[in-house]
Order: sequence, then structure tokens, then C-alpha cells
Amino acid sequence: MLPHLRAFGRSLCGNPDMADDLVQETMMKAWKARASYIPGPSTMKSWAFVILRNCFLSQMRRKKFTAEYDELAAERLLVAPDDQNDSLHLADVQRALLMLPVDQREALVLIGAGQLSYEEGAAICGCAVGTMKSRVSRARTALQAILDGNDLAPRSEGDTVPSEAFATIMATVDELSAGGGATD
Repeated sequence: MLPHLRAFGRSLCGNPDMADDLVQETMMKAWKARASYIPGPSTMKSWAFVILRNCFLSQMRRKKFTAEYDELAAERLLVAPDDQNDSLHLADVQRALLMLPVDQREALVLIGAGQLSYEEGAAICGCAVGTMKSRVSRARTALQAILDGNDLAPRSEGDTVPSEAFATIMATVDELSAGGGATD
């Protein structure tokens, strides 16, 4: 009976390994339910085929709520390229931020790094929402121009090291959020 069950399982699954697992599960369920088998109306073979079919349908219903695991796709998603220049770029961004006018810098730090809404940023800086949007827009444009144009001053002894750059930016966000921002 096993070769027939395997053939039926393969016709349902299309995968020999899955079919073998299905046959094994079928045999386990048939063994557990052997006391409920009544020899008269159906043969043992047809009874086992019904169990196999029901196991397959149950698996398909469960599988509907899960995705198949694709190892190559998962590896591509989970592996991030290691870029040693990220800390240098962060230091460049920090130096470029310091080159912006104070009102633009605080607007960009509050909205961009601090993830505050324009309304919250405007309330902290004591200006209109439109003014805050304008400052952020001008700051983004100016920051991009500074970074693209390589107009950054070379690092000096007093500059923060790249690992401290992000902490400095976030400290500025915290300071501005606490009410240390400039007024219009």
C-alpha cells in the first residue's frame, strides 16, 4: 500500500520529499485511528487514501497563511553590505549641518532627525508651520548642495569623531525639543 500512497502523495504535492512526509503522517494517523476502521464498507487502501487526502488538504489550508521559505531570497534580504565609509559620511553630514544657518539647522534636525511633525517643530521654534516647512526645504537643498559640492572644511583636531556624530545630532534634537530652539 505504501508505494500507492507515495504515488498519490506525489501527484498531490508535486514534491517527493513533501509526499514522503505526507505518507508518514498518513500512516501515523491511520495507526492511531486503527480501532475506528470498519473493514466492511471500504478497503484499508481507500481508507488510507482518504486520510492522505485529508492530511494534504489540512496542510494546504495551513500553508495558505504562511509563505514558503526561499533561502536565497532570505539571504539577500538579511545580509546588509558592510560599508566602512558610513561613519565618514555621517561625520560629513554633521559638518555640513554646522555650515547651515541656525534656523535651518534646527528645523532640519527637529523634523528630519527628531521625526517631529511640522506643527511640533513650529511650536518649538515659535514660528508658523509654513515657515518651518520653508526652513526644512531650504536646509535640505543647502545640505545636499554642500555634500554634493564637497564644500566641507577638512576635519580639524576639535571635530568630533565619526562615532560621536550621531550622538551629537540626537543631543541637539533633545535640546531643541526641550525648548532650547531659537525664536523667529
